[in-house]
Amino acid sequence: MVQYPEAYVRYLIHFHTDRDYFECHEVLEEFWKEHPEDARSELWVGLIQLAVAMYHERRGNCKGAVKMLSSSFNKLIEQGDVSVLGLNPDRLSKLMKQRLQSYENRAEDAVYRDLELPFMDLQLLKTCRERAGEDWNAPSRMNVPELVHKHIMRDRTQVIAARAAEMKKRAERSL
Repeated sequence: MVQYPEAYVRYLIHFHTDRDYFECHEVLEEFWKEHPEDARSELWVGLIQLAVAMYHERRGNCKGAVKMLSSSFNKLIEQGDVSVLGLNPDRLSKLMKQRLQSYENRAEDAVYRDLELPFMDLQLLKTCRERAGEDWNAPSRMNVPELVHKHIMRDRTQVIAARAAEMKKRAERSL
């Protein structure tokens, strides 16, 4: 059986259960930053961008969704091989192309649709389903502002403090 990073499995579970695309981004970005030499680095970035695209689309930011999905498509399909991550590249390519085309024809009041990642590694799918339980492939909860608008509503105290500390260090080094 292929071993996948725990962060990737958590990404997949978030992607298909609570649809917390912001958390998908956070989980995989942390792993990516901690493993800069990973041979799959560009694939991780592509998956991060895919989650961000879904987050933007669900919030009605079609322009942001197109930008992120296009970049994700480039990394995952045109330059990468998602089969090493247990995903079906042909089916993912088709789904992403359809999504991009739907953005072009999208009306302002279009209804958001979840995206299901096409698994090729059935053991990975089984693992994710078992860990997710009955929440697997649950629909997005569009009526939960804390999920849909997470980047605005989250507690940023630690982020602000870390940035202030970093700015202070830079100022001290420049003296």
